[in-house]
Amino acid sequence: MDYQTITFDIADHLAVLSLNRADKMNALNAQMRAEITHAVGLAATEARALVLTGVGRAFCTGQDLGDAEGGVMDLERLLREEYGPMLTAIANCSIPTLSAVNGPAAGAGANLALAADVVIAAESAYFLQAFTRIGLIPDAGGTYTLPRQIGMARAMGAALFADRISARQAQDWGMIWEAVADDAFEAHWRTRAAYLASGPTKAFAGVKTALRASFGHSLEQQLDLEAKLQGDCGRSRDFEEGVMAFLQKRPAEFEGR
Repeated sequence: MDYQTITFDIADHLAVLSLNRADKMNALNAQMRAEITHAVGLAATEARALVLTGVGRAFCTGQDLGDAEGGVMDLERLLREEYGPMLTAIANCSIPTLSAVNGPAAGAGANLALAADVVIAAESAYFLQAFTRIGLIPDAGGTYTLPRQIGMARAMGAALFADRISARQAQDWGMIWEAVADDAFEAHWRTRAAYLASGPTKAFAGVKTALRASFGHSLEQQLDLEAKLQGDCGRSRDFEEGVMAFLQKRPAEFEGR
């Protein structure tokens, strides 16, 4: 695909997908959603970790409200046919995903960021469930992720009042992994992403599978899943390398298999 609304690069096993409509604060249009979906699928086959970030001063300000056919926006169709595949691609991505939130993340843009496995934000960034300000409910997976990340009381308040949630507050609430000073932000997320891209990829995939399944499992079901996934990891090259590196007191050199 010839990307027009994003940039996509792979180096040292790390894929970096940058939303690239800076003049529109990286608002999502149909083309961007299709390109994100395609690039996430490509990253899963060509890289060992994926970063989503934004170009310019925003991460993503949500749906481009000017992107309507004949002035009419069929929101149900957009969510089913465009947002659903994009968010499912991120959720089901077999490699670790990291959102590097460089600036405002509002509406669907906030929930796009929160769809990643790990979220790191610059301290100047914020998250905003802006939907009720224009008579809508949170979408793009927000009604699923928020209660699980921050609990029902905070999720309900964030959705009803549509208040800005600073990066630091998001960290304190458990909405994101960490907030980082602006001047250290890019170097920090790149270091974190490089760690994921050079780590035990099969084990990372197992972590994602196990943690997500736990919400719908009994203890017995979860123990059974852990045993299966651990058995798979135990037969990997990375486990063999990890044990040898531990015994030889050296850093492991994982191959991702």
